[in-house]
Amino acid sequence: MQLCYGLDIGGTKIELVACDAMLEVRHRHRIDTPTQDYAAFVEAVAVLVETVDAGIGVAAHAIGIGLPGVVDRASGCQLSANVPALTGRRVRHDLQQRLQRPLHFGNDLQCFALSEAHGGAAEGYPSMFGVILGTGAGGGYCVEGRLITGSNGIAGEWGHWTVPATLLGKHALPIFDCACGLSGCLERYVSGSGLAALHRHLGGDACESAKVIELGQQGDVVALRALAIHRDLLGHALASVVMAIDPHVIVLGGGLSKCEALYRELPAAIAPYLFKGVRVPPILPPKFGDAGGARGAALLARQCSVATPG
Repeated sequence: MQLCYGLDIGGTKIELVACDAMLEVRHRHRIDTPTQDYAAFVEAVAVLVETVDAGIGVAAHAIGIGLPGVVDRASGCQLSANVPALTGRRVRHDLQQRLQRPLHFGNDLQCFALSEAHGGAAEGYPSMFGVILGTGAGGGYCVEGRLITGSNGIAGEWGHWTVPATLLGKHALPIFDCACGLSGCLERYVSGSGLAALHRHLGGDACESAKVIELGQQGDVVALRALAIHRDLLGHALASVVMAIDPHVIVLGGGLSKCEALYRELPAAIAPYLFKGVRVPPILPPKFGDAGGARGAALLARQCSVATPG
């Protein structure tokens, strides 16, 4: 059986899936992401690939890797990554040298969108926007199943739009600095880590979004306030996405995509920030869950290997 691998590299975990010709996941392996030591990161990825090779008894004919952040096309260096060790490093070059086999690279967020556009929650829609709400916040845009990456390869990076001063003032929020070098980025407020940061700003002590959600379900006043602010900021952000590209459907990904309340509450949070008569598109959970980004990377690898045989 001919397999291709897809690796989804995130701020907390690295997941590898082995997919068959129909993109069915036949094997899955996950490890923690070495976030501070670059040499350890490169070695961890290589060992993960080699371990799966040994486990299934055959090396994949194509490997796709979804990397966080963006790449400087002049230098080949990774920028604005949620994995600090990768920033300023020639990750693509170094992984290629270590693994010594053809690799196909994409953005982790865009790989998620590509996966959900092909056999996923957005199958059959003319266009879709995949929204990641995890350690960071970002996304990918597909039209007729084709990934739109843009001139700089950053199409879908809505997480680095700036929160309007009116909203910061409305909720009495500070301007948080972002690892990308900008300040006030949406990512710092609406991602999973952003929700936890809002809770701490209001006097809570949650380190993870799941704790804020749990406390909110228990009726904790501070958690409910943090969730209300988060919902308002996210509603404004997604309304801006609708106004900018008007997708037929939005699919959520990342840790916060598991929060069922978002699917009930987001349409009402988005609507006030749209023109009268503009409809909120369906907001759906991902079909492939945590495997979405890795599956998309495998799909990217398969497409690239077919496009450039031999």
